[in-house]
Amino acid sequence: MNNSTSEKSDFWSRPTIWKLLLVVVVYLAFYLAVGQVISRVFSDQIDSDNVVASASSIIFGLALPIAIGAVALLIFIAKLGWLRSIFGPQPIRGRGWMWIGPILVAAAIAAHLTGTDWTAWSAGEIISLLALGVCVGIAEELLTRGIAVKMLRDAGHGERFVAVVSSLLFALMHTVNFISGMEASTVLATVVYTFGFGMCMYLTMRVTGTIWAAIVLHGLTDPTTILSTGGLDTSVTGASGATVVATFITILLVLFAVVAIFFVRGRVSQEQPANATS
Repeated sequence: MNNSTSEKSDFWSRPTIWKLLLVVVVYLAFYLAVGQVISRVFSDQIDSDNVVASASSIIFGLALPIAIGAVALLIFIAKLGWLRSIFGPQPIRGRGWMWIGPILVAAAIAAHLTGTDWTAWSAGEIISLLALGVCVGIAEELLTRGIAVKMLRDAGHGERFVAVVSSLLFALMHTVNFISGMEASTVLATVVYTFGFGMCMYLTMRVTGTIWAAIVLHGLTDPTTILSTGGLDTSVTGASGATVVATFITILLVLFAVVAIFFVRGRVSQEQPANATS
């Protein structure tokens, strides 16, 4: 191993909050830059007024930048040798009450599917939205429930701190919607919702013992929400298209996430085995 590689490995082997913030900021900057390039190169394929108006607009306007970001994150953790620790069994398992988190998310997905006007979408648009869901699930979970959780645990923080900070970072990432011209009230509502959703994804990972469960649920949430509401980041504000049940579940999800903060326990030690229970 040469000196530069060794120094880089040593740098990331001593995680801190500011190093985690650096990862998040660099990722967001990279994602936004890629999005700008793609929007210019494929401007004729993207509907700037309604990015979900066609299959090609969904792919080039939404899915492709996130897919490239996901690949960049995978390369990053592969270079650091974190693939096994992130995608492998969780070093600390959850309690029975934590199942409420994934159950609420699954219920919201089911409600959105029930409330979807399927005649309003073409087969190509539905497939494109599912592809978008895969990209979002991998990229956002890898960053916030994968890299962030690992770095916070490796820094010696307890699980309550890990859950809150990783969920808060996930929520604050969505403030970049200001750049796209989204109204402040909608962005604020999205941040509140995504914090609650992030907590539920953390609990999903804890109680199932794997990040893959969070990736799957997250990957299903975004496309089903868009299918039901007809747009981006609208269900959290109660916009048209969302069913009463889905809206109620969303509110319940956020309230549960706040209460759950006070019940999260545990701490991962360096010697703790991968299949340990809290």
